[in-house]
Amino acid sequence: MSESTMFEEDLPDAAKVTRAREAGGSDVLETVEVEAPTPGPGQLLVKTAAAGVNFIETYQRSGVYPVEYPFVPGAEGAGEVVGVGENVETFSSGQRIATAEASGTYATHFLVDAAKAVLVPQDVSDEQAAALPLQGVTAHYLINSTYRVSPGETVLTHAGAGGVGQILTQLLKARGARVITTTSTPEKAKIAEAAGADYVLEYQGFAEKVRQITNGEGVSVVYDGVGKDTFVGSLDSLAVRGTMVLFGGASGQVPPYDLQDLNKRGGLYITRPSVPWYLRNAEERTWRFTELFGALTSGDLKLDIGGTYRLEEAGRAHDDLEGRRTTGKLLLVP
Repeated sequence: MSESTMFEEDLPDAAKVTRAREAGGSDVLETVEVEAPTPGPGQLLVKTAAAGVNFIETYQRSGVYPVEYPFVPGAEGAGEVVGVGENVETFSSGQRIATAEASGTYATHFLVDAAKAVLVPQDVSDEQAAALPLQGVTAHYLINSTYRVSPGETVLTHAGAGGVGQILTQLLKARGARVITTTSTPEKAKIAEAAGADYVLEYQGFAEKVRQITNGEGVSVVYDGVGKDTFVGSLDSLAVRGTMVLFGGASGQVPPYDLQDLNKRGGLYITRPSVPWYLRNAEERTWRFTELFGALTSGDLKLDIGGTYRLEEAGRAHDDLEGRRTTGKLLLVP
């Protein structure tokens, strides 16, 4: 359809959003009623079933990443299409979609470009559809595109009980890799083991233990989303010409680093990827989501939803996430 399929009388008049009124702690988050958004050309209006909570939103809320306030966080969500803008030919009202590339999903309704949404298969629940996009796409691009893992390789990941960590482990094991991961508590270690990790280590002294496991050789790649606290240990864990993939900073941002150190350590590689660089076109988006939904529906991939919070409880969700008190994926529901 090349013309709008929405009727003004069918669109909601109001929506609720949870927004950061200024930069600061979780107490700056407030839930207010606003005028409902209207989809423009190429856009979808989605009634939110669930929205994903991610570390990047804590950076935006706190001011680590500059945004304009008041700011409604959230790029990830799933729900029902209730309005279709002009020139949208791929979606219609009533369909269920998921995305990791929207804006303002901490809301009862959000807008997303139709080109950045995917249809949700019938046998995938709303909660699964909201929990999968960002962490699933992250795990997929890490092991397929940033550094493509081959069967038999030994890999180190961190936060093995977290949302990305559990998905990474499952996809890596399906690939035939040997997985070493880290966790902070015995309870989280059990979760990482259940996901399939071959070795689960404490953070203290993990690099030395990785060397012992690999007979002194080190691992071919480290996937590190923790950042400041694990950065040096991750480098210490790498084999000659190994690859350090720094994809997050849950413990804080890594300080300036002398790249000459990579030469001293054995000609290492280092990269700092993020999702937008791995969803650059429809073909790439379709490839990743098709494989992820396929793994989910076949049972090869299981999602751990570690907590569901009301929209008004977004501050508590942020506190739990920043305090590393959670496992799996956190969701907000209207």
